[in-house]
Amino acid sequence: MNAGKSTILLQSSYNYRERGMNTLILTPELDTRFGTGKVSSRIGLEADAIVFDQVENLRHCVQTQVEAAPLHCVFVDEAQFLTAKQVRQLSDVADHLGVPVMCYGLRTDFQGKLFDGSMQLLAWADVLTEVKTICHCGRKATMVLRIDQHGSPIQQGDQVQIGGNERYLSVCRRHFKQGMASRQTDELPFDET
Repeated sequence: MNAGKSTILLQSSYNYRERGMNTLILTPELDTRFGTGKVSSRIGLEADAIVFDQVENLRHCVQTQVEAAPLHCVFVDEAQFLTAKQVRQLSDVADHLGVPVMCYGLRTDFQGKLFDGSMQLLAWADVLTEVKTICHCGRKATMVLRIDQHGSPIQQGDQVQIGGNERYLSVCRRHFKQGMASRQTDELPFDET
């Protein structure tokens, strides 16, 4: 959250297109914050995208695009929502169709657990690049807290709940632990001393 992943995706796609190359942007149907079939960034950049669901065969989707015109790169937004099967399909796109695939997403959820798509990408990706953001304390933010309407951390709930700054807060590991312990009676918050 708040690291600029979608901005980087959109900029990278633009760079290809500026050089006369074709790109394909994929986005999961789960994320409708900015409308269907759009990838948008907080700073106002946006582009059209093909929406996929969790049963979509992404290799076939890309193959159809390749048959229509040369394709130079595939970009996947919110890649944490990919299934294990879709990650393998995207590896086939790179390995058998010769089209680079760049995936952008979160590693862990609000409870510090890996998303299935992220876990599969960690296992199957050729290259992993961390996009960094910072916690309110100035440290590198590697975790995400889900917050309620009052800004208090939430410890329980479904793994997937679409939202932005109104629902999630990027924090360092230390403040993640503190936030997760702040509402539990059997744990004390992290000692700041």
